[in-house]
Amino acid sequence: MNNFGGNPLKRLREVSSMAGIAGKKKGAAGRSTGGRVSGRQESEKQDSKKQDSRKTDSSKQGAGEQDIRKKETGKAGIKKQDILKADVRKQNSKKADAGKRDSKTADAKKQDVRKADAGKQDIMKMNVRKQTGKSADVKKQDNRKADVKKQETAKPDNRKADAKKQDTGKTRSGDQDSSRQTGLTEGRKHRAAAQTESSAASDKPTQSAPAAAAVANSAGKRRRSPVKVDLAAEKGETVRIIPLGGLEQIGLNITAFEYGDSIIVVDCGIAFPTDEMLGIDCVIPDVTYLKDNISKVKAFFITHGHEDHIGALPYILREINLPVYGTKLTIALIEHKLRENGLLDSAKLRTVKHGDCIKAGDFRVEFVKTNHSISDASALAIFTPAGTIFHTGDFKIDYTPIYGEPADLQRMAEIGNMGCLALMCDSTNAFKEGSTASEKTVGKRIDTIFAEHPDSRIIAASFASNVDRVQQFVNVADKYGRKVVVEGRSMEQIIEVAGSLGYLKIPAGTLINIDQLKNYQPKDTVIITTGSQGESMAALSRMASGTHKKVVLGEGDVVVMSSKTIPGNEKAVARVINDLYMKGVDVILHDTHVSGHACQEDLKLIYALLKPKYVVPVHGEYMHLVAQKELALSMGIPKQNICIMSSGDVLEVGESRFKVTGHVEAGPVMVEGLSIGDVGNVVLKDRQNLAQNGIIVVSMAVQQGTGELVGGPELITRGFIYEKENEDLIDELEQMVYDKAESLTGEGTDLNRLINDTRDILKSHLWKTIKRTPVILVNVLQVNV
Repeated sequence: MNNFGGNPLKRLREVSSMAGIAGKKKGAAGRSTGGRVSGRQESEKQDSKKQDSRKTDSSKQGAGEQDIRKKETGKAGIKKQDILKADVRKQNSKKADAGKRDSKTADAKKQDVRKADAGKQDIMKMNVRKQTGKSADVKKQDNRKADVKKQETAKPDNRKADAKKQDTGKTRSGDQDSSRQTGLTEGRKHRAAAQTESSAASDKPTQSAPAAAAVANSAGKRRRSPVKVDLAAEKGETVRIIPLGGLEQIGLNITAFEYGDSIIVVDCGIAFPTDEMLGIDCVIPDVTYLKDNISKVKAFFITHGHEDHIGALPYILREINLPVYGTKLTIALIEHKLRENGLLDSAKLRTVKHGDCIKAGDFRVEFVKTNHSISDASALAIFTPAGTIFHTGDFKIDYTPIYGEPADLQRMAEIGNMGCLALMCDSTNAFKEGSTASEKTVGKRIDTIFAEHPDSRIIAASFASNVDRVQQFVNVADKYGRKVVVEGRSMEQIIEVAGSLGYLKIPAGTLINIDQLKNYQPKDTVIITTGSQGESMAALSRMASGTHKKVVLGEGDVVVMSSKTIPGNEKAVARVINDLYMKGVDVILHDTHVSGHACQEDLKLIYALLKPKYVVPVHGEYMHLVAQKELALSMGIPKQNICIMSSGDVLEVGESRFKVTGHVEAGPVMVEGLSIGDVGNVVLKDRQNLAQNGIIVVSMAVQQGTGELVGGPELITRGFIYEKENEDLIDELEQMVYDKAESLTGEGTDLNRLINDTRDILKSHLWKTIKRTPVILVNVLQVNV
């Protein structure tokens, strides 16, 4: 059936007319909603819509016409079909033209956007030029500094003055030209700002990559270190590290650092005498090398106030009187020692704070906060022309110290970022796993001991210098209402010094004199004393042996051994503990002490922060140094970059050099009373022989002139045999000597031969008969009878 009905041509015209009217309405609606579009663009859009409508209608018309043409005659239908096809072609042509015009319009919009973006880019480029200009200015300044450095190389005589000018403003100024600001903190701020700008640039296509690079470069220059490690490394500079003690033993810590005409010394301590050092009071280092190069030595830098780091100063400063730098408590303890030896007025003591940086010749030394079993401990960052050497001193990582703040780990990280050439690290606990416990953990144990022994007198033995431990005993004693007595000369001295400086706080009324003990019940008192290392003359040793004049120990008393036994003192400590048990005293040894030295995990943290290129283990016996080496290997330090040195070795260190190149005179010097160095190895060997085998003294007299034997021989023994029980042996020895003397005396007697032959015959006979070799002294007198 015909869908159009009636005359198909007429119906076709009506449909076309209706489509045209609908197109006009749509065009009008488009013009009303898109008023911001130009008239030409609206007209083009309307034409395009008309063409689309016409195309749709034409398709419908074509379909209707095909149906109509099937029913109508051929010629008329064919002609109409041709006419309709021509109309469709025209419509398609108009549609294509409209598409081209729309494309041109879109291109124009894109061009406008590009112009706007180009304007923004011009503005950004101007900013970049400004930033680049600033970076160029900084670069010019760096070039000027490099020129100054070249002038220093060309003029060695002016190098120190120029270096001082370059360093001005780079390190924090102070009374001793001190500073620790290296620009690292500011560098982080500028770097963060640069990263922020760079992130913003990634969201804005107009921000160019060179702009972010210029900002980052500028920030990097602002955080430049005062010590030009890389520049020095390029020039092949080296510094010499010369340990004069402190290796292969506990104590006697002293190390010299040498560059050019400058030498600085770190620490100057003593060592405890060993069992073989009979009669020796203490051991000090041999500083012959320093005395031979006294014109180069600039200063002593002390890490903390323990005897093994300051004890030798009263002996050494007599011959090498140079400035001594240390923190407040350290210098106060040194002052006390020098006052006792009459050296305080001539000493040059300099008190510094953590963070201060001291200029000494070609070196610059910064004091870095650490923790130890004594307050005010420091590590030293030694800035040299060859690079930065970090010396830890004795240290531990304590996040909750009794006094002061934790170690300055941030500063260590900053130094590591600057570049650490070599790390000289405390090896005392290098073989112990885990981390060192905080000093506060001992306080809990002390509190428990007091709570468990309410009816006992408590005697606490500790290192005199462990002020934090003393503070905890005082705190707990005050908590339980006990009075505190301090006994022992060194303990009294340190408590006096620490209290006057505010490092030790004793509540009013808590401290009493030892003479007041009789006025209180034993359960209401605490005695804090020296002698934890078994020293024969220390207060605790005298209490244990019953020779103390004012304290008598017995059943019901409790002794707390709150210290670690120093290697070599084990026998002495065991003797004291045995004496205490024999008196019925309860001795508490466990969990009463924490070390002041870093264990493996703490050491690893230092390695991670400093990232050293080279490692030199220090402070400890050989087994401790080896343990430090193994730990360094586990942290990725190459084997060839680790050196275990001996006292007196000369190690040259630089960016491209790490080698022991020589040896200087070094070793222990024995001190006995007021005598320094008079007792050597030969004397000690004789003392050991005397102690082990005793002595025989042979006396005889010969006539002056004739050489005839006129008296003796007579034998006297000491420490060899008991004469009354060995009269036969004595008579036999005297007869042997008499026969020998008779054969050698007479006209022209050779006294030296007589003495030597007499000694040899006795020595040989005693070894054959009783397998002993006492010291034999032969005394021949010439008399005129």
